[in-house]
Amino acid sequence: MQQEARQLEAELLQRVQWRPRSVRGWGLLQLLWYLVFLQPIISEVHLRRKNVKFLFIRFSAWQYEGSDKLWAGLVTTLCEGIRHHYGALPFSVYSVMGNKPATAPGFCQREWHCRGRVCLALVALVVALGLGVSLLYLSLGSHAQSHSSTHSSVMWVFGGAATTLSGSGLLMAVFSVIKHLFVSQRKKIERLVSKEKFGSQLGFMCEVKKEVELLTDFLCFLEIYQRRRLRVVLEITGLDTCYSDHVVGVLNAINTLLSDCHAPFIFILVVDPSILAACLESSGSMKGTADNGYVFLNRTVTLPFSVPIMGHRTKLQFLHDAVQSRDDLLYREMTRQLRPLSPGGDEGAQLLTRDAQAGAERAQSLIDAEATRRIQQALFCLHDERDCLYEYVPDNLVCMRRIVNTVPITLRLLQQQQRDFGGPTPRQAVAWVVLANQWPCRLSWALQCLEDQQQAGGAHEARARLWDVFRDNSSELHSLTKELHNVLDLDGDPELFQRFLSADFPFTVAEAQNLLRCTVNLDHSIRRRMGLLLAVKALKPPSPPKSPAGDAPHAANGANHTPSAASTAHGASHGASHGASHDPRAARAVTRANPAREVS
Repeated sequence: MQQEARQLEAELLQRVQWRPRSVRGWGLLQLLWYLVFLQPIISEVHLRRKNVKFLFIRFSAWQYEGSDKLWAGLVTTLCEGIRHHYGALPFSVYSVMGNKPATAPGFCQREWHCRGRVCLALVALVVALGLGVSLLYLSLGSHAQSHSSTHSSVMWVFGGAATTLSGSGLLMAVFSVIKHLFVSQRKKIERLVSKEKFGSQLGFMCEVKKEVELLTDFLCFLEIYQRRRLRVVLEITGLDTCYSDHVVGVLNAINTLLSDCHAPFIFILVVDPSILAACLESSGSMKGTADNGYVFLNRTVTLPFSVPIMGHRTKLQFLHDAVQSRDDLLYREMTRQLRPLSPGGDEGAQLLTRDAQAGAERAQSLIDAEATRRIQQALFCLHDERDCLYEYVPDNLVCMRRIVNTVPITLRLLQQQQRDFGGPTPRQAVAWVVLANQWPCRLSWALQCLEDQQQAGGAHEARARLWDVFRDNSSELHSLTKELHNVLDLDGDPELFQRFLSADFPFTVAEAQNLLRCTVNLDHSIRRRMGLLLAVKALKPPSPPKSPAGDAPHAANGANHTPSAASTAHGASHGASHGASHDPRAARAVTRANPAREVS
């Protein structure tokens, strides 16, 4: 946006004679002169200008999440950003003595109109002040020559009155400007918000709207003064991490600020639309208005822009930058203080202790060096163009950093378990971290099925693939989609999960069990929840089979209602239900859950 603005202004300046005015240095004094004595006119010349300047202001909604009036924080941030960019003095002078831009009738090239009343009033105050001071000076001189002169007393009275009135008028104007210098719009709005009784009334919104209109008029004044269009771009982030009612308040504030067709505001919402739509639908204040959150967003957002899929080179560059940020962990030296030797005791024992400590330090340094090398090797696999692992990393900077931060910890834990550095390779370790980060629900389901098979005494072979375990039990996971709906939303693309485990990284059962001991980025509560659901499902008794002896009496009952047939059917049904309740298969199904889940 800044590049386009500079290009447009450079092309425009080649065709016109005038140049944009500055608001710094000597331009500030000229701006103050224009603010006091001149009134801007919105002419056709100004409306035809194409050069624009963007003023960017960032607003993080999470910073104001603790406030009851989050949208008020949006307005105060907007006012404070403009005040900080142009300075407090110009806006204070405009608040006291500025005049709203007028519209010129017809085609007019004149952009400024002299404020005759202000000039006359200021000249009158200065003349009155000068006259009053002169009369006071003359009265003092006459009084010195003649103490009983009546003429000197009259001059003293008129001179004092003229000086007091003119001086008080000038002092009031200066005092008002100084007051606006110290009491900004942000403090005014915060003071209104702190008044709970006034904050719930309609007058609160009216006062805030007056402040916004004053700010809009000031920007319009600056547009004509600087000879360029001004657009205030407010970047709103963190809104999808706030409460639903606060989200509604911010969107309403945006609609309020954009209600004026001439408002020079552009809002950029950096949010997840699915979360925002859910907040709108769940908010109690939007019932009947935003039953469909996506429809409400379509009515609010005038230019939807979805960030496209990250390119090949861009993803590798971001992964490389994320890895480079972990250099402090990779190359940090591990320092240990030696225990001081006791002054007394055998000298030979002390030498043996020192040699043992030196040998332990050398061994530990070798282990640390090897661990650092393996961490570097694992992180290099993430941004290696020849490896396919980066294709499974999401186009999200937060997820990238989460994976990069988890890899060193995982390899350190793997090192503690296997001192000989056997078992999974660094590439397998970083692939396992990506798997746990991208598909926590499906991975937890496969691990839970392995655990249930081991407890039932029918464990899979160590060389069996983890994908085969998931595929064999996927139908049971499908039956629990309603209970695991929120957890399944954490997973990525199912097709990529299949390709990951079946083709590119075919983890075996033995490798999965080794890596599970050092997994830190997989929420184990997901597995516990799955285990409880399986245990509750196993508690349901199977439906009793229909007995042939029970069907015969029903058939005979249609022809001949005999008591003996009825009693026979009842006995058969009772025997069937009794046998089902003592079925050993049901008892084995109940014991699938481990003791930890039963306690839970």
